[in-house]
Amino acid sequence: MTYLTQRTTQRAADRAEERRRVAARAEERRAEQIRTVLAFIRCAPEAEGVAHARPPRWEVGDDWYGTARPAMDGLRIAEKSIELLCAPDLHPPTTRYARALNQAVRQERDEGSLAERLEPFKAEFLAAARRGLA
Repeated sequence: MTYLTQRTTQRAADRAEERRRVAARAEERRAEQIRTVLAFIRCAPEAEGVAHARPPRWEVGDDWYGTARPAMDGLRIAEKSIELLCAPDLHPPTTRYARALNQAVRQERDEGSLAERLEPFKAEFLAAARRGLA
């Protein structure tokens, strides 16, 4: 009888430990996803600032380009991190927002406000991020 009691107790403890490990892994993954989304959110305003500072004419090697290149590289890395680490539903709006920022940095400005052009993409990304992290 003692053997059965010990075995039952051990199995219950093993199951409880496994549940704890699964919960810990899920929480670690969620924290990693939050860090990834925050990295993208930090890169986006930097890219937008580079777009605002864009001179009418620029060349590779200019001071502006020296600022723009690392900002856009960081944005691209953050976008790819979201693709790898976050829910699949979050990647398309992230890509659309990153592409809109890239176009704002690379192309001549239109007559409209840069913030007005980027706002729909930003809002879509933030809504998807909220849903994905809920």
